[in-house]
Amino acid sequence: MGDFNLALVIVAIVVCIIVFLFNIYLLVNYQHPDDKNQAYFPKFVVVFGLFIAAISILMLPADVANRQACSRAIYNGACNLTLPMKDLWIAVYIIDAVLVFFIIPFAMFYYEGDQDKSVAKRMKSALLWVIMTAIVCGLVLGILYGLVGKVDFTVRHLSSTTTTFPSTWEFSSNQPCIGSGARECSAYLANASSEKTWTMRVTFPEYVVALATIVGSVLFAIFGGVGIACLPLGLIFSFIRRPKAVITRSQYIKEATELGKKARELKKAADVLHQEERSGSKGRKWRKNVKAVEKELLQLEEDVKLLEEVYPQGEKAETSWALTVLGYLAKLVLGILGLIVSVAWVAHIIIYMLVDPPLSPFLNEVFIKWGATLMNSFLFNVGLILLCSISVIQFCATAFGYYAQATAAQEIFGHTLQSLRGIKYLYKYNVFQIAFVVLAGLTFVYYAAFVSRSQHDLDGEEKSLAAEPKSKAKKL
Repeated sequence: MGDFNLALVIVAIVVCIIVFLFNIYLLVNYQHPDDKNQAYFPKFVVVFGLFIAAISILMLPADVANRQACSRAIYNGACNLTLPMKDLWIAVYIIDAVLVFFIIPFAMFYYEGDQDKSVAKRMKSALLWVIMTAIVCGLVLGILYGLVGKVDFTVRHLSSTTTTFPSTWEFSSNQPCIGSGARECSAYLANASSEKTWTMRVTFPEYVVALATIVGSVLFAIFGGVGIACLPLGLIFSFIRRPKAVITRSQYIKEATELGKKARELKKAADVLHQEERSGSKGRKWRKNVKAVEKELLQLEEDVKLLEEVYPQGEKAETSWALTVLGYLAKLVLGILGLIVSVAWVAHIIIYMLVDPPLSPFLNEVFIKWGATLMNSFLFNVGLILLCSISVIQFCATAFGYYAQATAAQEIFGHTLQSLRGIKYLYKYNVFQIAFVVLAGLTFVYYAAFVSRSQHDLDGEEKSLAAEPKSKAKKL
C-alpha cells in the first residue's frame, strides 16, 4: 500500500454518512409545521447545502491527515497521497458557489412564489431570476478573470556549485545547508538582488473560489466578530436576567389576558394582510407590514415562553421550575467557557496572525499535540453558512499555519489566494482579521453596556414592586 492510508478513506465515508443523516434530523425537527409533506426540492437543497458546508469544514483535518500519509517525503510529489485533496477542495467550493448564487436563489424564488400559480409558472418565474443572476455573475467573473486573474510570486534565483551530496539529509539551525563545506551552502548565501517576480495565470476554478472567499470573509468578519462576543455574553447575561421568583396566579391571569389581547390583534392584522395578498396588492407597503407583524409575533412567542417559565403549571410545577433554574445555571457555565474560548481566539489572532513574526504558535500547539423555521429562512441561512464556510477554512488554514503546513488547503488559501492581483493586499495587511478583532471588541463593549443598563432598569422595577403593600411575587 506504500503511503496510502485506507483508514482515512473509511473514516471519510463514515463521517459523510453521519453528517448527511444529522442534517436530515436537523431539518425534520426544525421545519415549520406548514412545510410538512411538501416543498421537497427546497428541503433537499437545505440538506445538501448543510452537508457541503459541514464537509468543507471537516476537510481541513482530513487534509492534514492526508498529508501525514507521506510525512517522510521531502515534497508532496514524492509519494502517493490517499486522497486528491486539491481536486476535492476545488470541487467542493465550486459546488458551494453554484449553490449560493444559483440553486438556493432558485429554490427561494420558487418557494416564495405565488401559491395560486401553477408549478410551471412558479418555476418559470424563479428560472428567470436565476438566469439574470447568472448573466451578471458570469460577466463580473469573466471581466475580472480576464483583467486581473493572475498571481505574482516573488522568487529568488539560487545557484550552487555543489556536485556531490551526503548519504544522509540532516538539517538544523547550525547546519541549514547540505553538507558542512562552503560549496554546499553557496546557494543559501545568495544576495537579495537575485529576487524577481513570476507572473502566472491562475485557473478559473481557483479564481472563483478566491472571489467567493472575499465575499465570505466580509460576512465572516461581521458575523464572526459580533457572534464571538455576543454568544458567550448572551448566555451569561441570560443567567443574570433570569426570573428569580414564581409569580402568583392573579398576576399570571393579568399577564395572560394582555398577551391574549395582543394575539387577537395580530391575528386580525394577519387576516387583513392575507386578504391583500389574495387581491394581488403586494407592494412595498404590504411587505413592510408583513415584516412588522412577523416581528410582533416573534416577540409575542418570547413573552409567552417567559410567562410559562415564571408560572409553571401542572402536577410537576416544582420540578419544572427546578429544571428552569438548572437551565440558567447551565447557560452560565457554557457562557463562561465560551467567553474563555472567545478570548483565546482573539488573543491567537493578535499574537499569531497580526504580529509579524508571530509571538507564539499558541493554539497551533493544541492541534499539533492532540492531533420553528420556514423553508425560505432555512434556505437563506444555508446560503449564508455556505458562503461563510469558504472564508472559515481560509481563516483556519492561516490561523493554524503550523498545523496545516504543506497541505492542499494551505496551497489554495495561502500561497495562491494571497498572491492574486488586487486581492493579495487584503490579506497582506490582515484587513479581515483586524475587522474581526475590532468588531469583537466593539460588540463586547456595546453588549456589556447595553445589558448592564437594561439590568439596572430591571432592578429598579423589582424594587418598586417590592415596595408595594401586597407582594405580587412569591420568592423561592
